Amino acid sequence: MADADEEKKDDQQEQEPQAEDSKPEDSNAEDSNAEDSNADDAKAKTSKGGILPWIILAVVVIICAAAGFGLSSLLAKPSTEQETPKELAKQAEQIKTEEPANEPEGTWFYDLDPAVANLDEPGVTRYVRVALTLEISNALEQREGTLLLETKKPVLTNWLTIYLASLTLEDVRGNKNLRRIQTQLLDAFNEKLFPDSKPKIKHLLFKEFAIQ
Repeated sequence: MADADEEKKDDQQEQEPQAEDSKPEDSNAEDSNAEDSNADDAKAKTSKGGILPWIILAVVVIICAAAGFGLSSLLAKPSTEQETPKELAKQAEQIKTEEPANEPEGTWFYDLDPAVANLDEPGVTRYVRVALTLEISNALEQREGTLLLETKKPVLTNWLTIYLASLTLEDVRGNKNLRRIQTQLLDAFNEKLFPDSKPKIKHLLFKEFAIQ
């Protein structure tokens, strides 16, 4: 019996160290699990910290793009408003260019009686003799126009004589002066014959222009 009790004691002493040895293994396992969980938390934080700047950058890009579009639209509005008067001007020019196409083509001619006047030359007697031919648009029917010109002929002749008498010898010399006189006579005749309508005299031709 004594021997049996000693053997039981020996068995119990052998089992106790084994139990003590198993405790450090359990504590090591718990430590490794804690380290793994800490590592996972650190990775999660790192991943969140890396995505957040990209999200902020994307938001900033979208805001800048929207602001640029709004600014460009605001700047574009005045340009369209400025183009509108130009378009209206172009339309007006097109209308003006189309108007002559509606007029009858061709012209007819009418001869005025010659006019004689002394030039404005003190101490010297010099005079000029002028005979004119009017080229008139077919917008004024020839029969009606001839009647009008016959009625207005005394007025035109009187005005022409006074105009020539105001010229000097230098005023009537040279091609440049003759063209200037031609233009002034054309404008004056159109104003006197057609004061409230479009001019009908297209050209004024010199049939005679003599200085003596």
